[in-house]
Amino acid sequence: MKLIECVPNFSEGRDKSIIDKIANSIKSVDGVSLLDVDPGHATNRTVMTFVGNPDAVIQAAFCAIKAASELIDMRKHSGEHPRMGATDVCPLIPISGITIEETIEYANKLAEKVGSELSIPVYMYEFSAKSEDRKNLATIRAGEYEGFESKMESDEWKPDFGPDKFNVKSGASVIGVRDFLVAYNVNLNTTSVKKANEVAFDIRENGRAKKEDGKIVKDENGDIVRIPGTLKSVKAIGWYIEEYKLAQVSMNLTDINETPLHIAFDEVVDKANELGLRVTGSELIGLVPKKVLVDAGKYFLRKQQRSVGIPEEDIIDIAVKTLGLGELKPFDFKKKIIEYLIEDKHENKLIDLTVKGFVDETSRESMSKGGGSVAAYAGAIELLWVLWWLISRPQIRMGI
Repeated sequence: MKLIECVPNFSEGRDKSIIDKIANSIKSVDGVSLLDVDPGHATNRTVMTFVGNPDAVIQAAFCAIKAASELIDMRKHSGEHPRMGATDVCPLIPISGITIEETIEYANKLAEKVGSELSIPVYMYEFSAKSEDRKNLATIRAGEYEGFESKMESDEWKPDFGPDKFNVKSGASVIGVRDFLVAYNVNLNTTSVKKANEVAFDIRENGRAKKEDGKIVKDENGDIVRIPGTLKSVKAIGWYIEEYKLAQVSMNLTDINETPLHIAFDEVVDKANELGLRVTGSELIGLVPKKVLVDAGKYFLRKQQRSVGIPEEDIIDIAVKTLGLGELKPFDFKKKIIEYLIEDKHENKLIDLTVKGFVDETSRESMSKGGGSVAAYAGAIELLWVLWWLISRPQIRMGI
């Protein structure tokens, strides 16, 4: 089965009625499953996640972008997160049975439809970018909504699809194909945006501009010389969240194989400590593959010199506790992990079996009783193995 994930970001995180109407436009399309709706009050932004077959995903994405264009007026919008349109960005991620190249064709199809039918300027990014200087979302979005009308007057920033004229109500949108991305914020015990940015500049791949005697250093071509940060495939900024009364380091982890979430967390902890700050917890935006939290849990267990041979859910729970994912609001990992949300609820899973639950409990470091039961279970397994060995050898059954 061909499966695509879509994670559109809408510039509305406070008005529940608007958020619900956009979500309902996605739900109205057969062949897609809306997995997550994650609004942010301070950012005034909502991230939705849905999956389905490619044609259905494109139809649902168009319906959602259309609903956002009708319900959101960017002339009245403000929030902590950078943005350029009512549907700020709409990435497509190939999940199974489909290549990046095939997914790009669907992204182009969606962008053309949005541009022609909704009169919204559309820019393609990441794998779908029409030129190298448009691969990076931050580069395209620079100037944000307020500066985009004048930006579009330059031939350099004519849209890839849709009208050359800025849409004052809906702004402009970015559509494209990318790898899986983890949006992740780390909480600091400060209200200082400057301090949070210091940490962000230290860890993000793009680092910071090099300065000498207080002046920015440029090379012979006039380009700014940069001091790279410590983490590859990480974008980061610092901001203050009024809703929580604290500053955060807000990160996009664009390649979780190169920089996993737990490594990003530990690096922020180290850099914060160097500035006299303390990390108090963290926040996941949207959904993550199960591997992200399983790998994190195993990493922290090994740091504690503890066994990783415990039930998967216990490993994830260690990750949740260590990362402080429940500091700002209740965190239910079964509602944040993609696999748990899309698994067949009617499938007869091994985890539903009593014996599996028993084995899980005995693998834990808890003081659970039942030594005799464990011995009986082990004996039963040994007996079954002997029977299987005998049955599988016909020469023994025949007395040969």
